[in-house]
Amino acid sequence: MDDAARQALAEASARALASRDHTARHLGIAIEAVRPGYARAVMEVRPFMVNGHDILHGGICFTLADTAFAYCCNSHDVVTVASACSISFLAPGKRGDRLVAEAVEVIKKGRAGVTDVTVTNQNGEILAVFRGNSRTLSGRVTEGEDPPI
Repeated sequence: MDDAARQALAEASARALASRDHTARHLGIAIEAVRPGYARAVMEVRPFMVNGHDILHGGICFTLADTAFAYCCNSHDVVTVASACSISFLAPGKRGDRLVAEAVEVIKKGRAGVTDVTVTNQNGEILAVFRGNSRTLSGRVTEGEDPPI
């Protein structure tokens, strides 16, 4: 498969996931870019996303990172899920921040994979780093969808 075909497959996989991703849609998470082994998700921190300290709730930051991770892992059109994840919070997010989560596949070997995600704000400040371990299952992400052109 050539690079153009792999890219078309990554985009088709992202469209298929997005059509079923109710959590991302509810939180306003958008996928800005996807390539084989890469995804970038963005989100604005809205008032309901802050905790009692008036900073971004850690679970919401994790969800953004996990979403980028999912689109990255599934960019090869093989159903892939998380087997373990960890996150380190380095700086607080604030209301109105535009957050970017960039996911990069570190290694994919057999059914296992490791992906790193960096969450930054609109100033490029790193708020969190996330590492996810993935496991491929059977089936295609685009099953039942129109094939990529």
